[in-house]
Amino acid sequence: MRLALAQLSIESAAVDDNVERAVSAIETAAEEGADCVALPEIFNVGYFAFESYERAAEPLGGETHRRIREAAIEHDVSVLAGTIVEDLAASADAGEAVPAESGLANTAVLFDADGKRRLVYRKHHLFGYDSAEAELLVPGDQLPTADLGGHTVGVTTCYDLRFPELYRRLVDDGATMVLVPSAWPYPRVEHWKLLPRARAVEDLLYVGAVNGSATFEDASLVGRSTVYDPWGTPLASSDDDATVVYADCDPDRVDEVREEFPALRDRR
Repeated sequence: MRLALAQLSIESAAVDDNVERAVSAIETAAEEGADCVALPEIFNVGYFAFESYERAAEPLGGETHRRIREAAIEHDVSVLAGTIVEDLAASADAGEAVPAESGLANTAVLFDADGKRRLVYRKHHLFGYDSAEAELLVPGDQLPTADLGGHTVGVTTCYDLRFPELYRRLVDDGATMVLVPSAWPYPRVEHWKLLPRARAVEDLLYVGAVNGSATFEDASLVGRSTVYDPWGTPLASSDDDATVVYADCDPDRVDEVREEFPALRDRR
């Protein structure tokens, strides 16, 4: 699988412009041979635009997902539609299974190249430090995986990186790759460099950590989207400017590393 991490320039609350940038990045990545494109956390609204969450919330299959799904089909590429702020009541009204009857969630959706929805992941660990996320959103309770491009793919979101038990659950479900849409801000650059790499090392799998490129009123994102291999070696990375990062992620490599270094078999 050729994985592309679309480190988007994100404007606070500029939903149409932000989604248009995402669609453009999907087209660019597909032209460069990507099989799967991952977008950042709350890429359409901007993570730190808390005052806009309720107004910009959408159900599953809403306008943002419609445009991303159409781009996936048009360009014949799988897309992790980063995350959006999901209106759970509207999703429930449409017949979707949701963790609460009402409220908002930080929700990732993975579309395949046919536009089929392969998984829905709602962020489990909501950030409360210097952030309104934990006050505004409802946590998820499901941890799905999907088979894609020879990989078993899982998704976690940003702050979830600090909770390694979540990744061990994904490993137990066969995951060979975890995609991590994020909105990681300064000054915690070293944490952003350390935690995805640690998850790759301890779980012997690929980690694609995709961040945004943005400056909000009270925060700036560190960028530095990176793909790590099952040894924790960075295969491709960026600085903090908007760009697309590419890496080839061979699913057989996961089996080779786990056979060579069988730490997962030594768990007690």
